[in-house]
Amino acid sequence: MTQTTLAEQIVIEGIGVHSGQPARVVLHPAEANSGITFLRTNLPNGRERLIEARHTSVRDTQLCTVIGDETGASVATIEHLMSALAGLEIDNVLVEVDGPEMPILDGSSRIFVEHILQAGIRRHTQQRKVVRVLRPVRVEMGNSVAELLPYDGFRLDLEIAFNHSVIGRQTYSFDFSPDRYRREISSARTFGFMKDVEALWKAGLARGASLENTVAVGEDRVVNPEGLRYPNEFVRHKLLDAIGDLALAGYAIQGHYKAFCPGHKLNVMMLDALFADRANYTLTEAVRRPVRARGEMFQPAAAFAPDVN
Repeated sequence: MTQTTLAEQIVIEGIGVHSGQPARVVLHPAEANSGITFLRTNLPNGRERLIEARHTSVRDTQLCTVIGDETGASVATIEHLMSALAGLEIDNVLVEVDGPEMPILDGSSRIFVEHILQAGIRRHTQQRKVVRVLRPVRVEMGNSVAELLPYDGFRLDLEIAFNHSVIGRQTYSFDFSPDRYRREISSARTFGFMKDVEALWKAGLARGASLENTVAVGEDRVVNPEGLRYPNEFVRHKLLDAIGDLALAGYAIQGHYKAFCPGHKLNVMMLDALFADRANYTLTEAVRRPVRARGEMFQPAAAFAPDVN
């Protein structure tokens, strides 16, 4: 199984959900073994900085994942793009962004996925590498807990629990394939609670949030007039975020991620714990395995049609 990149350049524009600031993103095809790298432009004094999309580059995980470098250059809310790239098994991309935060678009990774599929995917001749988990790794933070276990493939089992009648407890099990990601996960939007809006604004967050890009949860209902895209959209979005955060391993993961009430911080803690001991993992060549997904095989040219089961 060989590495991939984009067949052609992609341009996407929008505003950041927290900063409210506009950003223009250009996704460039990249050479084999270059991984996912962000080029932060439009910095003071006309500077530009390259920031590797790795867990070691993470600078903040409050409500979103922020990567940066020692000069203070950073890019926020990278998890949805990272999720789309991982979901479509794209290994090498240069992400040029001229603002402090990635565009939120519709609050999911769907628009990134659609653009990537329209541009096309090109294969390199070099073999793809994966991080194969060799022994269980566990992290805890308050009531949240996660485990990463050896597994022949990539599987996620997530559970969330909110003391709110609209969400409550939700679980989702996901044996990864690009087709299942596109249909079951990529359309799940970020969400927030109406009661928290004022506090978020005072903290300088959610300045770009709206019903166009966020599922707003009121006291006893979803405020968005169109409702939910999936009955369990909340846990699906948490799974979308987890795939994006775990992509900061720098390679696809061969393992089983189990998490209760995960967030960006817990996901990144898992990567830190995994790579803290070389006995936890090995880097090996990827092998294409039989698809466990239901339905048809992944077709890059297929029309976008999310699975709402």
